Amino acid sequence: MNIYVGNLPFSVDSEQLRSWFEEYGTVERATVVTDRFTGRSRGFGFVEMPNAEEAQRAIEALNGSQYEGRTLVVNIARERSEQPRRSAPPRSGRRW
Repeated sequence: MNIYVGNLPFSVDSEQLRSWFEEYGTVERATVVTDRFTGRSRGFGFVEMPNAEEAQRAIEALNGSQYEGRTLVVNIARERSEQPRRSAPPRSGRRW
């Protein structure tokens, strides 16, 4: 099961995220998403747990919990849509 973890403090790294979820079961992967240019955390991440029961226990235990003054948002991750990323809107023919 793929789990979304949001509102993470910027100090949290992937290893710390993994350790939180390992208390509830096996973790295949834990990743804090970072900005590709600065390398800084974007404040959210994903955890993959193969056992649905363990994953559900982790979600129930961690969702709404506090860490460094932040309330964590933990739920089942939604699948990415198949639509391409949005680009800048088309420019009008006017010049300012």
